[in-house]
Amino acid sequence: MLDRPDLGLYLPPRIWGIQYKYSSDAVLLVFASDYYDKDDYIRNYSDYLQIVSSDS
Repeated sequence: MLDRPDLGLYLPPRIWGIQYKYSSDAVLLVFASDYYDKDDYIRNYSDYLQIVSSDS
């Protein structure tokens, strides 16, 4: 649980992450190395599992 303003979480590439249960004063800050492109993201968990398993 990220319940302190001095806490953060690093998610490396190819890790499935879901953000939910925000408080009304929550802020989500994302640092990225490139501009957002919706086609760069996997939206379906089944697709994610296929891609990750094919990498091994």
